[in-house]
Amino acid sequence: MYITSQPDPIRLEIFKNLYQFIAEQMGIVLQNTATSVNIKERLDFSCAIFDSSGLLVANAPHIPVHLGSMSESVRSLVNDKSNTLKPGNVYLSNNPYNGGTHLPDVTAITPVFLESIENTLFPTPLFFVASRGHQADIGGITPGSMPPHSNTVEQEGILFDNLLLVEEGNFRETAVRQHLSNHTYPARKPDQNIADFKAQIAANERGLQELCKMVAQYGIDTVQAYMKFVQANAEESVRRAIAILKDGSFTYKMDNDAQIQVKVTIHPENRSATIDFTGTSLQLNSNFNAPKAVTQAAVLYVFRTLVDDNIPLNAGCLNPLEIIIPVGCMLNPTYPAAVVAGNVETSQTIVDALYGALGIMAGSQGTMNNFTFGNEQYQYYETICGGSSAGIDFDGTDGVHSHMTNSRLTDPEVLETRYPVLLESFSLRPDSGGKGKYSGGNGVIRRIRFLEPMTANILSGHRLVPPFGLNGGEAGKVGRNWIQRQNGIEENLDSTATVDMKTGDVFVIETPGGGGFGKVS
Repeated sequence: MYITSQPDPIRLEIFKNLYQFIAEQMGIVLQNTATSVNIKERLDFSCAIFDSSGLLVANAPHIPVHLGSMSESVRSLVNDKSNTLKPGNVYLSNNPYNGGTHLPDVTAITPVFLESIENTLFPTPLFFVASRGHQADIGGITPGSMPPHSNTVEQEGILFDNLLLVEEGNFRETAVRQHLSNHTYPARKPDQNIADFKAQIAANERGLQELCKMVAQYGIDTVQAYMKFVQANAEESVRRAIAILKDGSFTYKMDNDAQIQVKVTIHPENRSATIDFTGTSLQLNSNFNAPKAVTQAAVLYVFRTLVDDNIPLNAGCLNPLEIIIPVGCMLNPTYPAAVVAGNVETSQTIVDALYGALGIMAGSQGTMNNFTFGNEQYQYYETICGGSSAGIDFDGTDGVHSHMTNSRLTDPEVLETRYPVLLESFSLRPDSGGKGKYSGGNGVIRRIRFLEPMTANILSGHRLVPPFGLNGGEAGKVGRNWIQRQNGIEENLDSTATVDMKTGDVFVIETPGGGGFGKVS
């Protein structure tokens, strides 16, 4: 079929939705076949399709911090294994220094080969499909693999660096089990890991089948041309959004005394922007370092949200952006820096710092309130909602997951059936949002009673520094973590803490409110 250099507008819309539809189908398969609460109930996963060079084409509306960074993982596979990729192979990766986010987020990547079409042989992959799922436990020094006080990546769990998971259609279970156990801090439930890996393989297989159907219907040239057109359309949409922005800068202080500094410079002549993180704190001895892929994902997310058009988040969105992240700072750390909180906490602060620099909206709760608990038998992880920020012409929202997280909370019935805990209460936290012409949303209060002894961990932010207000709006209220012991004694906890819970103890998490925007008239 003859392909023009300009896309047909109707076809562009069809293909844009087709690519996204494939990623959504992958997500449905993953949710239906996974066994862990993290993937099946909380939907802490993402699926996407990529072009032959590993650049993101389209994704389902899953977890923003996954989607903006997955392309780095796929491209690392292309660079490392391009000569050995074969039909029927699937690879596993979670390396934070090769496109990963943090170790529990494990990505399964499947190269898509088309043996022969229209009498043409294709010896290299024409596409890639990938699914990233948050494992309930991947080893490390605490159950749930979200240790509050790790200071090397090894303490956070097991690292996969393009490990061959399926070889020409054969699942390498023995090799994978060996990898899960051969570690200073091995995985606690390899059977659950294996089950979720198989679900990711199934999700990728659905993506592969749907792409092959698409090629059979439209022809390879058309499918590949429209991948480029969809990316170019996203690029143009972001350039239009940039054209109305103004230069700005912002310094964002965190509870741990680290700071993120960002300067945004708009170049009207070619409708591009430079985002410069020079002045940000150096790599930390804590685990709040964000891998470079996470920092890029946060930038990509912010600029995608500025676009009114219905476009899939993809590699085209990054083309108008020059991102400067000094090597060795907390947003571009070097191995073996710990990173588990960088993905969940620092990513949120990058987003708020960028919105602050652009003057668009105040700070949201700025944390995911990561709560894990477990022992050798049980491991559980959840992120907890809070207040979102107010903006130029809107109030914040009460009790939502904001920005870089888009997961659900486990239903109380499922939580209490699968784990020996009782959800005592879960309510809004009145007056925790910052007041302003437009007010920030309220946080929540979550109380979980333990019915048997376990280790609990909280990894959170904005327990000391309040989410900022903008243009005269008030800051949101800081969060609070504390324990009510069975004997009535209350213990206050820091932003990050590991604590032994005994039968009858209650862990209480009060999440921050969002900042207000504009002065109260």
